Amino acid sequence: MVAAIVQALALLLAGSPEADVAAMTPREKAEAVVVAGMPAGPGFGGVLVRQWNADERRPDGSFVFADQEGGVVKTFPRLAPWRAASQYRSAAEAYTAGKETAAALRRVGVDATFAPVLDLADGPLGSRQFAKPEYGVAFARGLGNAACPKHFPGLGSTPKSTDVARVYGVLRGEDLAPFRAAIRAGVPCVMVGHAIYPRLGPRRASFEPKTYELLRRLGFRGVAITDSIGVLGSPYAPFWARLALRAGADMVLTTSARDARRIVDALVPLAREGELDAKLVRISRYRSSAPTP
Repeated sequence: MVAAIVQALALLLAGSPEADVAAMTPREKAEAVVVAGMPAGPGFGGVLVRQWNADERRPDGSFVFADQEGGVVKTFPRLAPWRAASQYRSAAEAYTAGKETAAALRRVGVDATFAPVLDLADGPLGSRQFAKPEYGVAFARGLGNAACPKHFPGLGSTPKSTDVARVYGVLRGEDLAPFRAAIRAGVPCVMVGHAIYPRLGPRRASFEPKTYELLRRLGFRGVAITDSIGVLGSPYAPFWARLALRAGADMVLTTSARDARRIVDALVPLAREGELDAKLVRISRYRSSAPTP
């Protein structure tokens, strides 16, 4: 009887995300939580294409990300969306643009875009911010499973972009509202920003456990990925990656293929201890939910 139950459970789990993770080596696990800039080898959880390498060959079977916001941030200048975020005047317009963008990205083999920017319009990103938060949420709905909104928990209260400065923000309910709405709309991925919010802790949000606890309390069950850790200094990339994953991130992003390899080396011990397994199950489900290009 016991043997029959064990066999039935084995059949049930076969081919499941849990079974797939259990079959991975520690190095494969470490690679699968890293999104690497091109040129990247096979095995990474994702690759990021940029405007200057968008036409280069990508590793077979790779999950491909781009920055296709519109306006000044477009990996593919000749593809939708045709407007900067600030130029939309209705949720309907934004939704249509999101659908057009997702379809265009599928045609060029891209699975997801780090968009939309859901930071409120009083933030530091200018034309990258929507005039009203509901327009950004509509854009995310149009993108569907290709959406990965940013920069949680919101840059609206910050004076500058985290790409250029170490900045502090205030955790405000109005900043969280569009992320809550996008989560209810089913976005499978959220990018966590690098601003510092004293209510969450003394470190950047991407390295604070309270950030990810807050994200989960909003109902998010998908993949949480950091903003690029390359902006924090290449020499310390492995340290930042371990810190983010232990805080609650599922994936870490670096635009540097070289740093990605160093990060993987630093993450192998975490993989051996099983610290990445729950993250990898979420990543597996995320990848399988992506529409086929």
